[in-house]
Amino acid sequence: MIRLGRVLHISSSKNIIVKVENIPKLGERVVDENLKLIGEVFDIFGPVSRPYVAVKPQNPRLNIIADKALYVFPSKKKGK
Repeated sequence: MIRLGRVLHISSSKNIIVKVENIPKLGERVVDENLKLIGEVFDIFGPVSRPYVAVKPQNPRLNIIADKALYVFPSKKKGK
């Protein structure tokens, strides 16, 4: 489990906007500190030096608090 960053706010399209500490891959699963599934990485945007991530929530009615830390599970590499 790798720390993704902290929640800034919920966008008008109901995505969770996160200020990134470790850049994830698109589609990676996002969880909270209790390993509760929050959603998946939907988009990475902003300046290269300070990127942001949009997380598409699994449940649109999910109550996410600003400044909450979120984490990702890295995608498993496929064997050769």
